[in-house]
Amino acid sequence: MTKVNVYVTLRESVVDPQGSAAETALHNLGYEEVKSVRIGKLIELELEGTSAEVEARVDGMCKELLVNRVIEDYRFEIEEA
Repeated sequence: MTKVNVYVTLRESVVDPQGSAAETALHNLGYEEVKSVRIGKLIELELEGTSAEVEARVDGMCKELLVNRVIEDYRFEIEEA
């Protein structure tokens, strides 16, 4: 069994309203040292197959369903479960 963590973030050119709201809230709480906040998501998968198969399948999953490639970037890490 292989565990994969997929990290999805907004592209740098895309405005992140959730990140901006979090940045403002942190400043209001006194965390003035925070200069920027970007919010993303983590997708955890468990699947079977060889390392090469898993990498190809996860990349396909991201491109077809898990990631909006118009506004999001992704990367993933594969580890044995």
